[in-house]
Amino acid sequence: MNHQLDYKELGEGRDALAPDGSEIRLLSEAGRGSMVHCTLGPGEVSVAVAHRTVEEVWYFLEGTGQVWRKHGGEERVVDVAPGVSLSIPVGAHFQFRATGDRSLRFVIVTMPPWPGDDEAFPVAGYWERA
Repeated sequence: MNHQLDYKELGEGRDALAPDGSEIRLLSEAGRGSMVHCTLGPGEVSVAVAHRTVEEVWYFLEGTGQVWRKHGGEERVVDVAPGVSLSIPVGAHFQFRATGDRSLRFVIVTMPPWPGDDEAFPVAGYWERA
């Protein structure tokens, strides 16, 4: 598929449910990366996962929340809100939650493009899920 001049508008309904339980709306894709819009509802906690081969960069658009990441000997929880960005290295364990009364919405750039259903695998989480 030729992605050189890809063009997409954000859809109203979700295109997929991510392995972590968040809603995914597909955006543009290029040969070396893909972009999606992600939503986690108010008060929700994602499933903790790690990725086998991809790294990601996240940019937060709406809502408030927290993201836990664990990679190598480093582990941290950060607060997220509009204007914040962060990275998810290959193999990092991560989990996120929406802490406000609005959905947490953010854009994810995945490099290389998302390869398929076997990419993410569950890991022990930081927060309990309801």
